[in-house]
Amino acid sequence: MDFIEIAQPIVHYSLHFLAPGLLARIFFKKEWKKAWLIMIATMIVDLDHLLADPIFDPTRCSIGFHPLHSYYAIVVYGLLLFFPKLRIIAVGLLFHMLTDFQDCLWI
Repeated sequence: MDFIEIAQPIVHYSLHFLAPGLLARIFFKKEWKKAWLIMIATMIVDLDHLLADPIFDPTRCSIGFHPLHSYYAIVVYGLLLFFPKLRIIAVGLLFHMLTDFQDCLWI
């Protein structure tokens, strides 16, 4: 096993679970715990992986491949930032896409 095979999943899951906590503490101070949970809940967008064959392929870039990881979906997630009640969800979805994009750089 080489360095990349070890480091990539550690970075990926740290960005999916720990970084949203940091974002919540910085941008949503008064309700950071709620914001963190909401951002983690946005990982439900990964359900679109169930439509792929194979479901998981470590060499596949999710961005642009899965429907909820498409460029159109990312634009919609960006538009959600303009709605205060949806802003935490938007941040979670956009950071999820950024995390998945960095995976594409490892490949």
